[in-house]
Parts: sequence; C-alpha cells; structure tokens
Amino acid sequence: MYTFKKEERLCNKRLIDKLFHNGSSFLCYPFKASWLYNPEPQSYPVQVLFSVPKRRYKHAVDRNLIKRCMRESYRLHKQQNLYNLLQTADKKIVLSIGYIGKEIEPYSVIEKKMLKLLGQLAGQLTAVSNIPVK
Repeated sequence: MYTFKKEERLCNKRLIDKLFHNGSSFLCYPFKASWLYNPEPQSYPVQVLFSVPKRRYKHAVDRNLIKRCMRESYRLHKQQNLYNLLQTADKKIVLSIGYIGKEIEPYSVIEKKMLKLLGQLAGQLTAVSNIPVK
C-alpha cells in the first residue's frame, strides 16, 4: 500500500471549507494539521491536502520541493500509522497538512516530523472516538 492515488487527494472545495471551519487542528512543527471526520462515503480512509504558503516561499520551485517531500514521507508511512487504525474503526477522515516552517528542511527531518505528526493524529483520533489501540 505504498501508493498515493488521485482518490486519496482532497480536491472537493465544499469539504475543504468544512474542514477549515469545523475541523480540529494541532501543530507539530514544521507542520500544522487539520482533520475532520467525513460521514460521506469515500474509497480511502483518508483524503489529504498538502499546502505550502506562497507568502513565505515566493518561488514555486521551493514550494514544490517541500510538497514533494511531504507527499513522499506521507505515502511511505500512512499505512502503518494511520490507515490500519481507521480501517479497524471503520472511520473516514479528511486531513490538511500545511508547512509552516521558516526554512526548507532536508527530507530526513521532514520524514521524522511527518512520523511524529501521524502518531499525534492517531492519538487524537483514539482519544476522540475511543478507537482501541493495538
């Protein structure tokens, strides 16, 4: 399950608006994550959106580099840290991960922080919906 298909990306504007208005969020520097349970049927347990602010990173090359690193680290670690938990509970969420760091971090740092973020998200999901932890 080391894929990242189009159906896993969050593109629906209505869902994005709902996520940012009603969702829960937390910081895990250099990321800010927002998430919300989605009662609507979707083919994957998580639909995710990655964002990097244009205000802080003026060049598209820099924004794209950060987003590529974020997507790659998410793709490699989503199954064991997030999907297994949500599939046992039969829940679906929408997730937004924004980069709020002041400088471009190397991939190794981004990967380590993404693991921490996914663990923190799994902790919040278990706390909110009483999902048993394995």
